[in-house]
Amino acid sequence: MQHFYVWRFHKWKRWLIVVLFALFTATFVWFERDGAFSVFSKEEPAALTKGNANESNISLTFNISWGEEKVFDILKQLEANQTQATFFISGEWAERHPDILEEITEGKHEIGMMGYRYKSYLDQEIDQVRKDLLHAREVFEKLGYEDVNLLRTPSGHFNKEIIEMAEDMGFKVIHWNVNPNDWKNPGSDVIIDTVMKQTSNGDILLLHASDSVKQTANALKTILPGLTNKGFQFVTLSELINQAHADAELVE
Repeated sequence: MQHFYVWRFHKWKRWLIVVLFALFTATFVWFERDGAFSVFSKEEPAALTKGNANESNISLTFNISWGEEKVFDILKQLEANQTQATFFISGEWAERHPDILEEITEGKHEIGMMGYRYKSYLDQEIDQVRKDLLHAREVFEKLGYEDVNLLRTPSGHFNKEIIEMAEDMGFKVIHWNVNPNDWKNPGSDVIIDTVMKQTSNGDILLLHASDSVKQTANALKTILPGLTNKGFQFVTLSELINQAHADAELVE
């Protein structure tokens, strides 16, 4: 009788394993079908910092929150090198310069937002941050840009609560992982060296297009063809996000 019960136990165990495996497989297929597996659907809130490290695609991004002169020099360099970029723009700037915003989009560049007023979200109450984002969304919609869902927080400042709220509002929070601090005007050579040495597959590059930058457009004359010659391909952030295995930075 002892051998009989041992046999029944092992048989029951094997059937349990089969059932659990089938249940897991069905669940996985369901999630894949409904698109529930996403770069931004991790257990913890996350900001995208890098695309697929196995692909040569990279994203060039520009922040702009004030001024109306330097952006044109940058757009000329992008056009000359047939490069698409993503511009993160404050709602306040967009409201003041709708004509420049239109010129950016006519160059087939992507638009993201930095909220309405360029002020660190860590210095504001969460309700103030929500109001700022709602105001910014309203401004962009009135200007005819209804699908702006890429968000870069002012100064790159965020925490878990801010990202959770932004994701609940339908935004994808974007950070970066290559930053030559061009707004400090360290010299064109410094900007070029930093970008050329640090850039690798899937990277998100941060530059600026506000009037504070004096050397960025000149640096692009070398950076754009230089990175292309190294085998990198410039894509918009939306294209980078759509690639499989993009990496997100978890917020502690």
